[in-house]
Amino acid sequence: MASAISANRAELLAIATSVATEKMIDKSIVIEAMEEAIQKSARNRYGAENDIRAKLDPRTGDLRLWRVVEVVEEVEDYFKQVDLKAAEKLQPGSKIGDFLVDPLPAVELGRIDAQSAKQVIFQKVRDAERDRQYEEFKDRAGEVITGVIKSVEFGHVIVNLGRAEGVIRRDQQIPREVPRVGERVRAWIMKVERQNRGPQIFLSRAHPEFMKKLFAQEVPEIYDGIITIMAAARDPGSRAKIGVISRDSSIDPVGACVGMKGSRVQAVVQELQGEKIDIIPWSEDTATFVVNALQPATVSRVVIDEEESRIEVVVPDDQLSLAIGRRGQNVRLASSLTGSAIDIMTEAEASEKRQKEFAERSKMFEEELDVDETLSQLLVAEGFSELEEVAYIDIAELAAIEGFDEELGQELQSRALEALERREEAQREERRGLGVEDALAELPHLTEAMLVTLGKAGIKTLDDLADLATDELIAKKRGGEQRRRNNNPNETRRDRERSERTEDKGGVLGEYGLSEEQGNEIIMAARAHWFEDEPAVEEAAHAESSQ
Repeated sequence: MASAISANRAELLAIATSVATEKMIDKSIVIEAMEEAIQKSARNRYGAENDIRAKLDPRTGDLRLWRVVEVVEEVEDYFKQVDLKAAEKLQPGSKIGDFLVDPLPAVELGRIDAQSAKQVIFQKVRDAERDRQYEEFKDRAGEVITGVIKSVEFGHVIVNLGRAEGVIRRDQQIPREVPRVGERVRAWIMKVERQNRGPQIFLSRAHPEFMKKLFAQEVPEIYDGIITIMAAARDPGSRAKIGVISRDSSIDPVGACVGMKGSRVQAVVQELQGEKIDIIPWSEDTATFVVNALQPATVSRVVIDEEESRIEVVVPDDQLSLAIGRRGQNVRLASSLTGSAIDIMTEAEASEKRQKEFAERSKMFEEELDVDETLSQLLVAEGFSELEEVAYIDIAELAAIEGFDEELGQELQSRALEALERREEAQREERRGLGVEDALAELPHLTEAMLVTLGKAGIKTLDDLADLATDELIAKKRGGEQRRRNNNPNETRRDRERSERTEDKGGVLGEYGLSEEQGNEIIMAARAHWFEDEPAVEEAAHAESSQ
């Protein structure tokens, strides 16, 4: 019998050691799981109402089982309490309030008990393994890791990382790359999340950061911080662009990234399945960086609209298709790299656009100021584009225009102010026709044109406006990268529809360029009436309670 007990003890310790080694968790966790399983089985044998504890010695394998009882004057729970008389038998000198240990004989596990104990141990070990994996990987987001492809499930690649598993979702894989079970694969750790079924380690081979990390591994100057990748954009598996800058003027950042005979960049290209990579010198000057980003196309002129975060690029006629790239790829990558929407047009188109804008502005001045065509064209040629510019400019600047004098300048300003008043009155009538309350016109920063826009959007009362968040009111419209579709035969109808669907529509007044501070003031002013009645309500309630 003694030998049987010794064998059983040795077997328990061997199992605990084996499981701890296999799952790479602390042996004490496995011992704790075994104790919990034995406690559960003992409660099934002696009664679930008992407070039963088990202790397994991790060195000898000795198993102790006992019941904890409380000493009380009058027993109410016979499973967890004893009176003083019974307590004296368990431990002489016991007092009311003491907790005593009542030793129990070890239990032999039946088939059902053994199965239940097995489930408890497995669950405990599984939880400990998940905690260990999460703790190990939670701070490793942003690293490049190597693993072995374990399986491919519904297009998602499951990667064995040694001490855990990661997943490369379909949208984070390089297109046309065929993953094969057993192959080694490198990927970038996007994020690590704790979930009920264990930590989820999300990997990517399509993210621009993966390419940047690969360059850091191949280019010592990047690893050392001498060269910095300031921006990166990818069309995974096809083409990519990176903007680089050197902190040391004696080191060419582009040449360092290319390497001797292209050895460094080719190592990255090979890892990315032949993805072509354009390495571009980064510049603080946006126009210069845009010109570089659109390589290999030649750029004639760059016009930047900082308020709208848009860039207009003019290229020679024979460079248009090269600047756009196949299916708009070149301009799309350049737009992503610079962080601005890019419009590309030819010299002829730019000239046509300028002539059209010139004619429209001239016509507007001619009609609104009641002047002849020559005078209106002269105003446009001098850089005037809006009535407000004429109405509120310093009179001396108007008089300084060749052929103008102070009297003419004053007359033009007077007519411009009258035109603005007529326009505002027309907008006021339109606003009232839309049913927009006059109370909205008293709010700060809102013009009649803005109120018309609000009315067309169904915002007609203070409550309608007060219900909006600031972003919903003023967020600017941010379209995707612009491509010259009429001149891009490779772009399909589906591409155009998808671009239109994904365009961000911005806030209701996004076109007016209001600042966040102004937007907050408008919203808070619209909400002010919500709080006006509060003192009166509180005063009435106080008067009623005093009666």
